[in-house]
Amino acid sequence: MSYIAEITAFVFGIIIGSFLNVCIYRIPKEESIAYPPSHCGSCGHNLKVIDLVPIFSWLFLKGKCRYCGEKVSKQYPLIEGATGLLFVFLYLKFGFTIELLKYMIFTSILIVIGVIDFKTRDVYDSTIIALGISGVVFTVIEFFMNKQISFSSIILGIAIPALIIAIFAWFEVMGWGDVEIIGVVGLFLGFKLNMLNLFISIVLGGIAAFVLMIWKRRGGKDTMAFGPYIALSSYITLLVGSEILQWYLSFIR
Repeated sequence: MSYIAEITAFVFGIIIGSFLNVCIYRIPKEESIAYPPSHCGSCGHNLKVIDLVPIFSWLFLKGKCRYCGEKVSKQYPLIEGATGLLFVFLYLKFGFTIELLKYMIFTSILIVIGVIDFKTRDVYDSTIIALGISGVVFTVIEFFMNKQISFSSIILGIAIPALIIAIFAWFEVMGWGDVEIIGVVGLFLGFKLNMLNLFISIVLGGIAAFVLMIWKRRGGKDTMAFGPYIALSSYITLLVGSEILQWYLSFIR
């Protein structure tokens, strides 16, 4: 059995993951993601092509900069590898279609949003705008491809989950950045799936908060980034959300 397509999706994913690492590093610093060229964060030395091979360069150099010997975060190969795997799952779900491109971009931006929020407790407007523009562009493309578009589902998918999160944000249980994330995700998932996404993200976030409290790694007054759980839940919902809803409806009948 040939796995050429899956391997291609994985290789493409790790290459994109390398770029996502640049975005994750530079966006919080308000630096351009295009210029200057990739360089070591410690010594500033410009990196050569051989230093930028996703995953393999990090392994070959044993997680250190070739020029100054400083350690390079494990985040880099982890993001690259995870993006590759996520792209493979997307290919298995959608095949080589416009939906595959749409959800590769969706997933990529969510990774950037989730990781930055986890590291900084902040959601940056540039990432939300990028996700929103992508959603609008693909909605228009699909409309002109004569695909059935439920604009009412999209509008409700944006408004209702965002309103629910806004209530939590008003009482300072969640952040206003979380409102933006869940709202823009509605462009891609629609009403039913984004409501499911909201539920799953709250469950995942609740489990994580409970585990962290048990391990006593945070005090009761500390805040926890919720964006990563929305991002993870959005991907889960994208892949298996319809099946979850069908199972639930068959279960309650």
